Amino acid sequence: MKNFKKYLLLPVVALALVSCNDDDVPVANHVTLEFENTFKGTPIVLNETENTSAVGQVHKFSELKYVISNVRLIQADGTEIPYNTNNLDAGAIVVDQSKPETATFVLNDIPTAEYSQIIFGLGVRSDLNTLDEVSNPNFYATAGANDTAMHWEWGTGYRFTKIEGFYDGDNVLSFHSGSTVDGTEGDESTYNAYYDAYRDITLDLPTNAIVGENAPIINIEADFDNLLSGKTNTITLDDSNALPSLHTSVTMSAYVDNIGGNSVSDFTGMFSISSVEN
Repeated sequence: MKNFKKYLLLPVVALALVSCNDDDVPVANHVTLEFENTFKGTPIVLNETENTSAVGQVHKFSELKYVISNVRLIQADGTEIPYNTNNLDAGAIVVDQSKPETATFVLNDIPTAEYSQIIFGLGVRSDLNTLDEVSNPNFYATAGANDTAMHWEWGTGYRFTKIEGFYDGDNVLSFHSGSTVDGTEGDESTYNAYYDAYRDITLDLPTNAIVGENAPIINIEADFDNLLSGKTNTITLDDSNALPSLHTSVTMSAYVDNIGGNSVSDFTGMFSISSVEN
């Protein structure tokens, strides 16, 4: 009888072992995005790093901030996995060069699979680009904090980028991007009725990010050489384009197309994948 019980239990034990082995591979894990701001591959140090544009203008940055949102990971078979794309609180960050901790964006509960591409937004989609404190209280507070200042003073939307510095000595460089809306306050002669500054960035991964037992890190470089010397436009700074009070949609678009791509021939802008750590 004892032997019978022993043999009866063997299939149960074997089944338990199989189940345990299946449980070793999680159904999801996290993916970490690490952003690094550089100039021609050299990490930027605010107020110190001197940069030279394609036309020979020397400039340096005192402030670098930009919004990342609408993240989508693309599996090797083409399946798109959106990450809180309609929730700015959970799905958007402000990368601030003066705060190293903001360069890390952890995407939680990404399904187990291999991923070959990432798409994310530089800025905020038009359908979410309102200062909605009720729907997105955390992002609203982060973007509007006094030391961040990513709300427009004159409008209802978010700033997508905020870049401050100097060029050719003590001349002020101050570029702010964001979508204008109908009814924008200010001089109608200097603002078009609508300009969408949001850009989708599409980057192929050099090595598939393998999610499961691994929680991969995707290292993303933002090369700010593109601001003035991008693939689309070469910009010479002067009194007509270096200050945000003078930005029309036409002058703004030259910068936006450089750092965010022109959505026609360039879908990467200033961004590239430096490595994938599995």
